[in-house]
Amino acid sequence: MPSSRTGRPPVQRAVRRPAVSRPVRDNPVRRLYTRAKKAWDRPLTAYYLILGGSLLITVLGLVMVYSASQITALQMSLPGSFFFRKQFLAAAIGAALLLIASRMPVKLHRALAYPILAGAVFLMALVQVPGIGMSVNGNQNWISLGGSFQIQPSEFGKLALVLWAADLLARKQDKKLLTQWKHMLVPLVPVAFMLLGLIMLGGDMGTAIILTAILFGLLWLAGAPTRLFVGVLSVAAFIGVVLIKTSPNRMARLQCIGATDPGQGDTCWQAVHGIYALASGGIFGSGLGASVEKWGQLPEAHTDFIFAVTGEELGLAGTLSVLALFAALGYAGIRVAGRTEDPFVRYAAGGVTTWITAQAVINIGAVLGLLPIAGVPLPLFSYGGSALLPTMFAIGLLIAFARDEPAARAALSMRQSRFGRKRGGGGGSAPRRWNTMRRRASVARSSGER
Repeated sequence: MPSSRTGRPPVQRAVRRPAVSRPVRDNPVRRLYTRAKKAWDRPLTAYYLILGGSLLITVLGLVMVYSASQITALQMSLPGSFFFRKQFLAAAIGAALLLIASRMPVKLHRALAYPILAGAVFLMALVQVPGIGMSVNGNQNWISLGGSFQIQPSEFGKLALVLWAADLLARKQDKKLLTQWKHMLVPLVPVAFMLLGLIMLGGDMGTAIILTAILFGLLWLAGAPTRLFVGVLSVAAFIGVVLIKTSPNRMARLQCIGATDPGQGDTCWQAVHGIYALASGGIFGSGLGASVEKWGQLPEAHTDFIFAVTGEELGLAGTLSVLALFAALGYAGIRVAGRTEDPFVRYAAGGVTTWITAQAVINIGAVLGLLPIAGVPLPLFSYGGSALLPTMFAIGLLIAFARDEPAARAALSMRQSRFGRKRGGGGGSAPRRWNTMRRRASVARSSGER
């Protein structure tokens, strides 16, 4: 053995072994997150969320209307399914409107903006004519169509404001006029205040709040400066305070926020029994049709307070499902408004999303005792054909806008071409196999097997 210069034997170095790559541990949570993110970013995600979410809300609403309205109908000496049949008819008509709106081009939607606004203003003014307009629950906002059918024109005023304002702001943006505050406010704010005035003549402050939310949503999308936004908000808040202070009924509703006792004269009866219904539902509810509060204890159980009956019969699981559906619908609307390059689509999608989201928040907040009772229905869910028809048309608008995105249009055309192929060739030839089946068969058999 050769020695080193110092006379010591050389040090034996260990032979390095080739590094063995350790298998990467597969994290199921991370894998699920990655898949969900990929599915969330697909071109048709907004389209499916809007279509599926709105249909699920409508179907579940029909079930709950049938359950919540039976006792009320029997107390009025009507068949138990009376309100359900009217709501089902309105849903069928609304589905046709949704389909028509989803297939209409954007140019036709813009062309309908002014006729819809003129028709809504005419009907809202017609409500105040004696002998034509009728009062329901103290609000002069209804027109009788004969028999048990009525129409509330102010519900169509929401759709009219969204379409007309979207067309107005889009034209002004094309001409680069929105940088001037006077072009941003005029004539948008005066027309909106005219609609608010017609609504408040009938005393319906709940619908006026929704219309105000739509106006502010449109101004925010148009890029209104902070001082201008705060100025309009201050004027609207001042008018709202005056209207509340001058009405004992509205002051009583404001005092019922967070109430746990009906109070003197049962002024908070509806708010408290809505909390009772939610509290008695538990996690999974008492069962469909087994509500106790709908037996005359909870007023408007199938309209404004249908969410309370849902909580009592379907429990926390049912109410969270409804909230998740509305959240998905709101996210999809924001996504459509944020990804488009067409200003009209952005304003219209943002206005519809603001309308549905604000109305859902106000209704559910009132049932939970967090907001005053405004008397607005839960969109697509509560009983009421006048509210259901324009809302389903607005959902059709969102579907049309979601389909019109370039990436979504390409994905739909690819899907149609894939599923539009003929399975069988002409002339009696054998049926054509799917490509996936051929790939599986080629992998399954060996190279020499036929």
